[in-house]
Amino acid sequence: MISHKSVMLRMLTTTICFIIFVATGAESQVRKLTLDEAIKTALENNSDTRIALLEVQKAQAAVNEAFGYALPSVGFSASYSHMIEKAKMPFPDFEAMLNNSVYSVLETENLVPKDPNHFLPMQNVLQAFALSNNYEAKIEVTQILFNSAVFTGIGASSKYLQTAQEMLHSKVSKTVLSVKQAYYGILLAKEVVTLMDASLENFQRHYNNVKALYEQGVAAEYNLLQAEVQVENFKPSVLEAENALKNAKEGLKLILKLDKDIEIDVDGELIYNEIDIASADELIKLANERNTEIKTLETKIEVDEAFVDLDRADWWPSLAAFGNYSFNGMSDDFNFMNYRQSVVGLSLQMNLFNGNRTTNKVQQSTIERIKTEEQLSQLRDFVTLQIKTKLNELDKVKQNLISADRNVELAEKTTRIANVGYTNGTRTQLEVLTAETQLRQARTNRLQSVYAYIITLSEIDDLIGNINEDYIKMAMRNDNNK
Repeated sequence: MISHKSVMLRMLTTTICFIIFVATGAESQVRKLTLDEAIKTALENNSDTRIALLEVQKAQAAVNEAFGYALPSVGFSASYSHMIEKAKMPFPDFEAMLNNSVYSVLETENLVPKDPNHFLPMQNVLQAFALSNNYEAKIEVTQILFNSAVFTGIGASSKYLQTAQEMLHSKVSKTVLSVKQAYYGILLAKEVVTLMDASLENFQRHYNNVKALYEQGVAAEYNLLQAEVQVENFKPSVLEAENALKNAKEGLKLILKLDKDIEIDVDGELIYNEIDIASADELIKLANERNTEIKTLETKIEVDEAFVDLDRADWWPSLAAFGNYSFNGMSDDFNFMNYRQSVVGLSLQMNLFNGNRTTNKVQQSTIERIKTEEQLSQLRDFVTLQIKTKLNELDKVKQNLISADRNVELAEKTTRIANVGYTNGTRTQLEVLTAETQLRQARTNRLQSVYAYIITLSEIDDLIGNINEDYIKMAMRNDNNK
């Protein structure tokens, strides 16, 4: 017979195994990402990037279509028709014409006596000249020899493709920046949670010390209550920091387009590494040369100019060569009379007047190009201002970091003095709690400054078009694989 102790032991073992299994399973569901992995995942799944990829595919198809207009076109057609009621048209009466001709000859040769009644009146009668059944099978080849719109369209489509590719580069750059902001935001939130947990632990430890002193009759009950209130008041702040971390992770998941049931974490830590950066003039020059949005508008101006030329092409003639070969037949009783027909020739078309539509189209496309030029000028000014602003922010953050390091050092020293002094009875509990709060705030300020420094550098990289070429290649590979 199984003892009660054995049953309890088995139940305990089963419970422990189940807890280990659940914990292991939960841990295996957490997807830990490096920054590079997060960026690559975003490039694969992010909607903005995927839309830009589709635009590149569309532009490539437009290029192929434009080239298609310059190639020969071959068409085949076949038709059969049966006339239920034949079409008729007025025509001189053949019967009267033949009758009158015969009697005219006979009377002239004195073969019959002359008689006006022999002749019928000449008038038009309705007659049909078509057979009931008709068929035709025809193959036709056309080759454009000169058409300004076709040749200009090829160049315009190539510029459109280049614009779509620059737009893709811009979306990649913006996606990389968004991922960095979210990724380092999670690192910041994790560090803040760590600080809050450490502060709560310190407050709890202080409460335990006061409680021990109170039980020994050394500390007053007021001090014990005050320490306990501090612990309870601080717990909501810890929960708030944990919620901020969860929200930061959800924000990254949204950018990466990951399933809501997937738990993620990031690998890394906020580290301040000062980087030498070029002067404002050098950065502005780089931005004017490499900024993805500027390059997109520059290529769009070329597209707009190509569309101006495309509209002007309506003024130019179009010349095409054509040839066709057909097999035809017609009959009234399906005993077809068959014949063949082949034609070659040239076709010239030229617009002489179309109500000034071409002039107005050219004017509209010219205005569109001017609008793009104005947008480009505004964008250059904006990027210049942004670079100067970010450099000022960078200098401010660097100064804040110097002060933050000093404040952390001072706060740590103050906290040590307060704790030792309180133990020795030379410091008050208020001084201990204040020192702990100041230390946490100093460390938090430093973390926020490090985050601001990293993000500001990332924003400057985006402004000057500093993108890892591997990310561009990856985006293009995604385009080729679709």
